[in-house]
Amino acid sequence: MPMTEAATEKFQQELQDIKDAGTYNEERVITSQQDADIEVESGDHVINFCANNYLGLANHPEIMEAAKEGVDRYGFGVASVRFICGTQTVHKQLEHALSDFHDTDDTILYNSCFDANTGLFETLLGEDDAIISDELNHASIIDGIRLCKADLHVFEHSDMDDLEAKLQAAQDANLRMICTDGVFSMDGDVATLDEICRLADAYGALVMVDECHATGFMGAEGRGASEAKGVLDEVDIITSTLGKALGGATGGFTTGRQEIIDVLRQQSRPYLFSNAIAPMIANASLKVLEMLQESGERREQIWENARYFRSEMQDRGFDIKPGDHPIVPIMFYDAKTSGAVADELLDRGIYVISFSYPVVPKGEARIRVQMSAAHS
Repeated sequence: MPMTEAATEKFQQELQDIKDAGTYNEERVITSQQDADIEVESGDHVINFCANNYLGLANHPEIMEAAKEGVDRYGFGVASVRFICGTQTVHKQLEHALSDFHDTDDTILYNSCFDANTGLFETLLGEDDAIISDELNHASIIDGIRLCKADLHVFEHSDMDDLEAKLQAAQDANLRMICTDGVFSMDGDVATLDEICRLADAYGALVMVDECHATGFMGAEGRGASEAKGVLDEVDIITSTLGKALGGATGGFTTGRQEIIDVLRQQSRPYLFSNAIAPMIANASLKVLEMLQESGERREQIWENARYFRSEMQDRGFDIKPGDHPIVPIMFYDAKTSGAVADELLDRGIYVISFSYPVVPKGEARIRVQMSAAHS
């Protein structure tokens, strides 16, 4: 049955408005493996500065071999959710390895960190509880909170005075949970987790941290912003991904206190009603964790690359967000200007993407450069 004329006109106008604003996203196609040097549809090779491939492991031979071994041993897929017949040995091995890596009680795997976040809040918190959330948290946290009946308090970005005020306002709640990105994906700034944990302790709140842009390369052992800030043992819940530094495929997880993970395993809807992650991804992820524990060379390389790039861009007069993270936002503010610069750079062999509203606030358009250990 065709769409109604009114529906067609509505969607066409919506798309035209997006194009007129200069915020329409065109998907570029690459024809090679993910790497610092990639091939695009034209056959040209370009330098890739916009992947989440922080440690350069997306096409590492040992990890690809581990994925092949996973297929050979466990098959291509499980065709089931975990609690029916979708739990294989490799899934439990990966959960145990992630728990050991983070020094936490237990871990639960999801198909993505988006699923981990959307399955977290409504499972753990009810209408008598309160969530205190940073205003710049990732969309997956925002969407997860929308599914939850808990009272929501949003504090100004990284403003500890406002966080304390929101904690005071939520004192009558049964449970209070502070949730924050460890690293904010559009700005590359790191949450003040030491101060957050101090306030959480003072007001009896749980702490949840999304470590997607930190797992694998922040902290002495690569265990994220929580480790880098010295509060890993004070954070109650960590959510993160296998799709960035840890090989760049798919998959996410929540790790933390035993009772929390047990409740999620029993009641978290994205976990209960989604297939288990492919065994080849689980097997390859085990290899990633093994490599991280054997050597910190890639962690050191990405930070060196970030320092060098930031210094050179500042010396050339570019307006970049302060910090030292491998996410380096180069500010243009106007969406059309930012998009035009990104297109021009692609013509010159540099692959970057412009970000504008609604991904970032209006008037805050930027090119987000992401460094990788694979850059030389």
